[in-house]
Amino acid sequence: MRGVGLPMAPVRADDGLPATLGGADWRRFEAVGLVRIGRLDAATLSRLRAGLDDIMLGRADAPYDRLLMQLDSSSGNYDDLGRQTKGFKGATLNYRKIQDLELVHTFRTYLEDPPFRTICRHVYGDIPIACFRAMAMIKPAGAGTKLPWHQDRWRALDRDPLVTIWTSLDDANAESGGLEVIPGSHRRGVLNRSHPSAFLDDRQQAQCDQDIGRAALDIPGGEVWLLHNWLLHRSGVNETDKPRRAFSVCYMDARTVDRSGTRYTKLWG
Repeated sequence: MRGVGLPMAPVRADDGLPATLGGADWRRFEAVGLVRIGRLDAATLSRLRAGLDDIMLGRADAPYDRLLMQLDSSSGNYDDLGRQTKGFKGATLNYRKIQDLELVHTFRTYLEDPPFRTICRHVYGDIPIACFRAMAMIKPAGAGTKLPWHQDRWRALDRDPLVTIWTSLDDANAESGGLEVIPGSHRRGVLNRSHPSAFLDDRQQAQCDQDIGRAALDIPGGEVWLLHNWLLHRSGVNETDKPRRAFSVCYMDARTVDRSGTRYTKLWG
């Protein structure tokens, strides 16, 4: 379902992102939990795609020892995934997740783009902003791992991040393992506070499976979306012969700390 009835910014070919979102966009974001920001220019999209592939193939100028890298599962089942650990796992396009990309120049430059600063200012106010995680989520061609229903919420943090910018680097749809969401579900609050990463329990998973409001997003490569962190979402496997890559950045109040006392990469302010 293209855009699940959301108001779209005009689709302008290769002209970059709008400087601001309008009032109607913000009202829809508050009501639905996601809204389309705009579309990347061709050069930026190409640069992000190439930068990610270079990291996976071991040919990037990147601090590999500081990057969290996780290979995809061979079964497609989330429970079969290996541990997420720092360091290079070999030259392959068969990665599932690469995190800490704010440490890589290509991605740091992009995630600090002025439109994203404006969005953070609207949500958080004029305060210093940090990056909780800047990560690539990858569904390799003909593979990928099912991600069950969950909210992007972390129990260890002393305050909740509320802003995620999700950039589709390839076409993300039902066939390629794109996002399925339940619009408006962020207004229900945090549904499973016992799980450290807000994954739903079996009963809640079944309820989401039966939710008549759930909708599969069809997002062309290059589009950029704003998501509320508490929006319920999941994704499936990639049944196409092309990869499905996305770059997701969670922005938060720079004063945020976790239980270990860790602070996160300050971006601006």
